[in-house]
Amino acid sequence: MEIVILLVVIAVVVIGALGGLVVGSRKRKQPPPPPPATPDITAPPAEPHVGDEAETPREEPRRTIEEVDLPDTSGAVAVEERPAAPEIEIPEPAAGRLVRLRARLSRSQNALGKGLLTLLSREHLDDDTWEEIEDTLLTADVGVQPTQELVEGLRERVKVLGTRTPEELRGLLREELLKLVGTDMDRTVKTEPEASKPGIVMVVGVNGTGKTTTTGKLARVLVADGRTVVLGAADTFRAAAADQLQTWGERVGAYTVRGPEAGDPASVAFDAVKEGKEMGSDVVLIDTAGRLHTKTGLMDELGKVKRVVEKHAPLDEVLLVLDATTGQNGLVQARVFAEVVDITGIVLTKLDGTAKGGIVIAVQRELGVPVKLVGLGEGADDLAPFEPEAFVDALIGE
Repeated sequence: MEIVILLVVIAVVVIGALGGLVVGSRKRKQPPPPPPATPDITAPPAEPHVGDEAETPREEPRRTIEEVDLPDTSGAVAVEERPAAPEIEIPEPAAGRLVRLRARLSRSQNALGKGLLTLLSREHLDDDTWEEIEDTLLTADVGVQPTQELVEGLRERVKVLGTRTPEELRGLLREELLKLVGTDMDRTVKTEPEASKPGIVMVVGVNGTGKTTTTGKLARVLVADGRTVVLGAADTFRAAAADQLQTWGERVGAYTVRGPEAGDPASVAFDAVKEGKEMGSDVVLIDTAGRLHTKTGLMDELGKVKRVVEKHAPLDEVLLVLDATTGQNGLVQARVFAEVVDITGIVLTKLDGTAKGGIVIAVQRELGVPVKLVGLGEGADDLAPFEPEAFVDALIGE
């Protein structure tokens, strides 16, 4: 019995302790606070304007789109235009050039003819007079041997003639000069090969003689005759030579083949002929470097260009460009070039210099090849085929 009472007491104590723990924990737990009211949001300060401190933005007047002055768009809008392609020029026909060049040659070269006619018209032609005639011819770059031949022929004919009228003297002088200039030489620039086109023309000469310009002018002459032309800018050693030649080509519609500056001239020449064949062009004109005739290595390079070109086809023309005002120095150049490449024709530039027409006789006698073209000025069409009769008539005056 006592045990039962003890168990009951223990149970009551345990139940009481558990009840106290539950009540205590309830007292410690507080209910969550009510949700806070919507907070007041303060706007951040506005960004300061240029030159202002950070401050409250100021009220600024605002305009509607109707009040804003918009730019006037009624006028035309300027648009940058692309540069137009250069217009292709139509060169003057050869006949028209010859008329103008003959008149210019007559005005500039007449000093030689007038001087000779004045001397021949003297009443007594003694030895001193004939020496003056020789000096006049030598000053005109006729050359020693041709001068002696001309004086001997004149002395004989004047002696036989006896009386001498101005017309008779002019006729004698004209006949003797024509013998020296030569009327039976083939002066055609060969640009039409017998087998297949294109005709290949190589232009050589020293810098300063007008070689690149002559190549461009020759292209104009050929285009005026209805030919299609490809230009080979094989003068890779002179700055802007390729640009100069390309400009000439663009003016008449000729295609230009060029390479890098200081590149291999032979490869440019080879590509020009190849391009001319593929395009079916009539003529390929190759402008070579203006090599000094005293530089053996450079002259060898010129020979290489010729050999490389001939792998395609044989050259139809090798034109040597000479400055008519250089006199005997031009003959030295002619000799050296003739040893390296087979010169077939001569182009005389700057023939409008006074009393220098005798170089035509001297250079033909030196090389044994004809003068085929002459240039008398800086104009684009101031290049024409050489005509012996017109040349002599201009020298002595018509």
